[in-house]
Amino acid sequence: MATIVNTAISTALERPDTPHPAIPSLSYNGKTTEPQVNSSPRNMSKTKYRHVFATHSQSRQSCLTPGAPQSPSFVGFRNLMILVLVFSNLRLMIENYRKYGVLICLSCHDYSRQDVIYGLALYFSIPCQLFLAYIIELVAAQQAKSALARMKKAGEEHNTPENQAAARRSFKKIWKIVAFSHGVHATLNLWISSYIVYYHIHHPGIGTLCELHVVVVWLKACSYAFTNRDLRHALLHPDQSEPLPEIYASCPYPRNISFSNLCYFWWAPTLVYQPAYPRTDRIRWGYVAMRALEVFVLSIAIWIASAQYAAPLLQNSLEKMASLDLVSIVERVMKLSTVSLFCWLCGFFALFQSSLNGLAEIMRFADREFYEPWWNVSSVREYWTTWNKPVTNFMRRHIYSPLVGRGMPPALAQIVVFFISAVLHELLVGAPTHNMLGVAFMGMMFQIPLIVFTDMLKKVKGIRSEVAGNMIFWISFCLVGQPLGALLYFFAWHAKYGSVSKQFPQSAALHLVGR
Repeated sequence: MATIVNTAISTALERPDTPHPAIPSLSYNGKTTEPQVNSSPRNMSKTKYRHVFATHSQSRQSCLTPGAPQSPSFVGFRNLMILVLVFSNLRLMIENYRKYGVLICLSCHDYSRQDVIYGLALYFSIPCQLFLAYIIELVAAQQAKSALARMKKAGEEHNTPENQAAARRSFKKIWKIVAFSHGVHATLNLWISSYIVYYHIHHPGIGTLCELHVVVVWLKACSYAFTNRDLRHALLHPDQSEPLPEIYASCPYPRNISFSNLCYFWWAPTLVYQPAYPRTDRIRWGYVAMRALEVFVLSIAIWIASAQYAAPLLQNSLEKMASLDLVSIVERVMKLSTVSLFCWLCGFFALFQSSLNGLAEIMRFADREFYEPWWNVSSVREYWTTWNKPVTNFMRRHIYSPLVGRGMPPALAQIVVFFISAVLHELLVGAPTHNMLGVAFMGMMFQIPLIVFTDMLKKVKGIRSEVAGNMIFWISFCLVGQPLGALLYFFAWHAKYGSVSKQFPQSAALHLVGR
């Protein structure tokens, strides 16, 4: 074969009318030029050699140099990182299996009959808070309609400044009574439910579901009361109120005070009450089935990761925590951070992408911006305003904006928002684990100095503040904050229940690493 090829090439070189097969196209200054082959033997001898090509003919930069005209693609490095993560975790899975075997047990459960009874009773009784709020607003709406009828009957001739002042005083008096009624029943509901979870529901998973439900309903009841208060004021004093959004015209006050309207708000994937919402035309049941499948698969993944990996890690950390072995504690936090981050990301997708979108499809709820790309944030402030839009919208509409509108400095209003959020976080973590340590509370309040620090980074020249802020967010929140909090609450659980905690490692781990 080599002889045949060499003979063919030699024959082609000897024929002046045959193009040179070994001469490539030439490139000068970005332009491709085919070599001109002359049939003359003298010119043919000149085109055989290219040792004088200008390899370096222009000014160019390495592609990784800052300021290069064209940034290279890092798809290859991304693929490498994925492979490294996959093989690293496969190694950890093999090591975990060799050390502990299979810890997952389908027939085992660590909840008692009392937990199930209290959990079901509490879960189905919590929505009564919304119906009590509905009754209060129904009475207030009747009073508003009576007041409006009296004002129309009096006519324009009695519309004096004195009468207007009297009407405002009457409205404030009625609002104080309504607000007191809302505040008493909402606070009692939250307190009683948290008391039952703390003292009577031992299983942290069941307790978390009940506590989360009561907090959500409590926030909905607050929004229901605040919104209807402003709608009532706009009805009685239209000259003193700003124009209402156009979408509210389809269900004006007090027509929105109805049982069907309340039930829709109860199930709608939002914490902010409106008389009307943007709606879709139909329900795509295939879309709902896909979202339900995602929730099922991700829940199984969280359960396996918690039972097989988080539980033994937490259990093996107790001795190090008791002896205050700081090096071992740091090592355990770093080791737990991988499982914690995996469970948290799966939980985020299952809740905000799958569950809320599936529920929105069933309710034909059209506004589905439940989150923004928080993983690209350049500061802690951006994270807290993008990752959980339902809570962000509630806090901005019912706490932050009213406080600022009444003259409170924005910075102080933000502190108040984080304080309320910190109290709710402590309830969500402390009540189901039966340990009000204040760790979740302090973790939320610690976000304030982090916000200030990452905001200051944006003003510093000479560093890539976006990258630095994003790294600070990931390290402080996901790689240190969550696993350290899980260790502290698990240690407190063990210290409180002693050997009993050995019967509950999987349920406690499932609750803690998923926060």
